[in-house]
Amino acid sequence: HPATHGIIRILLTIDGERIREADIQIGYLHRAFEKMSESVRWQQIFPYTDRLNYVSPLMNNTGYALAAEKLLGITVPDRAQYIRTIACEISRVCDHLTCIGPGAMELGAFTAFLYCVEARDWLWDLIEEMTGARVTTSYVRIGGLAADIDDGFCGRVEEVLKKVEKLFADIDALLTTNQVFLDRMKGISPLPAAEAIDLGVTGPLLRAAGVKHDLRKAAPYLVYDRVEFDVPVGTAGDNYDRYLVRMEEVRQSIRILRQLIADVPEGPINVDDTAIILPEKREAYDTIEGVVDQFMLIIDGIKVPAGECYHATEAANGELGYYLVSDGSGRPVKCRVRGPSFIHMQAVSHMVKGALISD
Repeated sequence: HPATHGIIRILLTIDGERIREADIQIGYLHRAFEKMSESVRWQQIFPYTDRLNYVSPLMNNTGYALAAEKLLGITVPDRAQYIRTIACEISRVCDHLTCIGPGAMELGAFTAFLYCVEARDWLWDLIEEMTGARVTTSYVRIGGLAADIDDGFCGRVEEVLKKVEKLFADIDALLTTNQVFLDRMKGISPLPAAEAIDLGVTGPLLRAAGVKHDLRKAAPYLVYDRVEFDVPVGTAGDNYDRYLVRMEEVRQSIRILRQLIADVPEGPINVDDTAIILPEKREAYDTIEGVVDQFMLIIDGIKVPAGECYHATEAANGELGYYLVSDGSGRPVKCRVRGPSFIHMQAVSHMVKGALISD
């Protein structure tokens, strides 16, 4: 299907228009993430994480940084944790809008698609202001962030959220009770809770089946334990429930963002450790200590203690985990990523069996 950009091939066995079997064949767009990560320094992996999901790259940046920081045994300052959480929740809304809009367009709802893209563009304006890039951000660093936000940023977040909410209400009115939309979504591709768990399904797909599992609640990271939000769940686990779960998660992310921007603390955005964070340019230019610190980090990389760890975060599509192995050098021995959508591909054959091709 053109919407998949060639990353998979679905070989169907059909009886007329009815699907009897579906063989999901992967590997048509292998990006060699793991092998490339073994050949660069720890801090050089961030541009690769951007491309794991370019709609919400800041979540991928953050997940990898948290895993590396777990191996290092460090925690970034509070201000950096708040900014990272803001970045993740803006990204979650962008990701859900990218699912809802094109999903609706597949059913002919072109106006809803345009509204979703417009709302996402406003949010990408915020991301561009924060990181200097709209799509591939490379903004997070092991030990902190590439740059701080300015004093007026939180106010501009609120202005954008108000615009997004207004447009989101129009999207809701166009789709949620639309009879054509309901007919094409309700009862389509159901996945019962027990089967979803067996298949390793996480995120909105699992919650749509009625399982109230969200790593932001189950294993809090960053500052998710300091904000209030609800975890929406469905009952049938079909396409309509997945849509409703994502719609409600957008509202909850906006709720989280409002709490965060009202409470961002002052302070540094990076750990005070020259073996992890590059010195300021002025120090590198004007002091011998800064020159040495810069040289050692660029040439040798961050010396992550020998060991291994796995750290998972709640990305927009489900559990995003990084398994890292270090031998104490400036390069990882292993950087394995658990991409949520890759795991979900094995559930597709279960979802579509017995359905019509048009569904």
